[in-house]
Amino acid sequence: MKSEVKLSNVTKSFRKERVLRGITHSFEQGKIHGIMGFNGSGKTVMFKCICGFLRPDSGAVIVQGRRIGKDGDFPQSVGMIIESPGFLPHVSGFANLKRLAAIRNRVTDEQIRESMARVGLDPFSKKKVGQYSLGMRERLGIAQAIMEDPRMLVLDEPFNGLDKRGAQDVCDLLDELRGRGRTILIAAHNMMEIEYLCDTICEMDAGVLTQVK
Repeated sequence: MKSEVKLSNVTKSFRKERVLRGITHSFEQGKIHGIMGFNGSGKTVMFKCICGFLRPDSGAVIVQGRRIGKDGDFPQSVGMIIESPGFLPHVSGFANLKRLAAIRNRVTDEQIRESMARVGLDPFSKKKVGQYSLGMRERLGIAQAIMEDPRMLVLDEPFNGLDKRGAQDVCDLLDELRGRGRTILIAAHNMMEIEYLCDTICEMDAGVLTQVK
């Protein structure tokens, strides 16, 4: 199976703290890959290196056949949630996504509305994002990640703030996207969702990535 992401001896430090310790790993195309680990273990830093937001101190990050930082600063077709999604609190969810979509101008209003509906949000609601619950904000973050139909999703704690029904809705959506050949990387604390959903599972501990499934 073809690899969507290849990490080769990737290291990253902040001042004297070594956060990633020589990570070498491949994530295969068309699968859901779970990464378990406590806060501070290095999961988010690894995701930021994969998405081009951070440059590793050494090693190579290759996404979709392109080396990040050499063949391009960012991957070409990736939707992501990394840390807490940042939205404008004084406008609606649809208005937020429409502004983000205008950056690349690849999707229509109808596609934005469809993405919101797929995560259980009313795209015609006038409710401002500042009035959203944590779970609604997380759903909106997933909607922005999927609205351009990317080849790969990188989702950092996508189940945060979701109730049992919301978590099941997201699992169903990700399962559907896997069925369409998308590659999905998920960092999560909850082992139940990870075990249920993922084809492979890795643990991150003190900057070391170990595959356990």
